Amino acid sequence: MNTKTISVSKTDRLFMGVVYLFIALALFLVLYPLIYVVSASISSPTAVNSGEMWLLPKNITWEGYKTILGYDTIWQGYWNTIKYTAIGTFINLALTLPCAYAMGRPEFYGRNLFMKFLMVPMFIGGGLIPSYLLIKNLGMIDTVWAITLPGAVSVYNIAITRTFFQSTIPREMEEAALIDGCTDFQLFFRIILPLSMPIIAVMGLFCGVAHWNSYFSALIYFTDKSMYPLQLVLREILVNSDMAKEGAAMSSAAAEVAFSKQQLAAVIKYGVMIVSTLPIIMIYPFLQRYFVKGVMVGSLKG
Repeated sequence: MNTKTISVSKTDRLFMGVVYLFIALALFLVLYPLIYVVSASISSPTAVNSGEMWLLPKNITWEGYKTILGYDTIWQGYWNTIKYTAIGTFINLALTLPCAYAMGRPEFYGRNLFMKFLMVPMFIGGGLIPSYLLIKNLGMIDTVWAITLPGAVSVYNIAITRTFFQSTIPREMEEAALIDGCTDFQLFFRIILPLSMPIIAVMGLFCGVAHWNSYFSALIYFTDKSMYPLQLVLREILVNSDMAKEGAAMSSAAAEVAFSKQQLAAVIKYGVMIVSTLPIIMIYPFLQRYFVKGVMVGSLKG
């Protein structure tokens, strides 16, 4: 059997070479910071501060992680963050999914008016002081509700989820279920939600990452340190490490200790990045296929 080979012109080869070069450059720009942070977190403080370590670990040491994990409060911060993230994400999904589904139903009279009303907070905010006074008057200071309820609903998430429902769930399937005697609640929980796992995973990842990385609301509304999330606990570790330089003028021995702590502070900063992002990095691979599908399907039409 004769086989014909497709000839590739020099122009095509040049184009493909440029494409591969661009991909390699983009890959390097993405991977280099990640490799550097991991390497710096386990390298000796002297090598990191002097610039000797620029990619791979040098004089490997675990002092940074020992210092970070040596704080008893860090485990309490981990538990608090997991609790706030779980509760906050559940509230976000519990409010976003039904609202988006209702906004996407064509028989819902006035849905466009309601959607415009929901978009008002996207452009007009109440401000920090009125928000704090509201939370205080509601008695939510030093409670989990202070950081989960104020941002319970995002109009952007509602719009993306509504687009998914409109472009993915066949209208004929809903009509057939209603004809067979399915109620609206049964339709939503037994048919719509099982078919919406991609967008649920996307919204769950968006909301979960936002709650995990959130620190400003806790900084404003929490006065009890036992309520601090992981981000505020790690911030205190960095602040305590940076305060080492203040004792340098006491004596030569104290100056030596202060200098060593100051050197270690740089390594601690990189270790803190790894400690705070590791759980999200571990969860993402399990949600990746839903994440990609949900983002692509939800962006087909608005």
